[in-house]
Amino acid sequence: MLARTTSIALVECELLTGRTHQIRVHLAHLRAPLMGDPLYGGPGRWKDVDGQALLIPHPALHAWKLSVDHPVTGVRIDAEAPIPAAFRALAAALGLPEF
Repeated sequence: MLARTTSIALVECELLTGRTHQIRVHLAHLRAPLMGDPLYGGPGRWKDVDGQALLIPHPALHAWKLSVDHPVTGVRIDAEAPIPAAFRALAAALGLPEF
């Protein structure tokens, strides 16, 4: 866990395998649904520090780093994508520390 408030947490996890739906359903089962998940997250569940409902148009899930073996050459391919600005703004609205 990178940061948390009384009602939300910013987590980092390493997945060895998994598709987006598997991640969403497993986290929901653990009572940790993804913010913005229309199926498992519940609309209007999260509020900012002023008590206003937060809505985002997609699940708050970001693959920061991916590593795969090329299917033909077998060479390891590593890719990184910075945390989106919208996620940083969302964290700030929730009162989470900057990450």
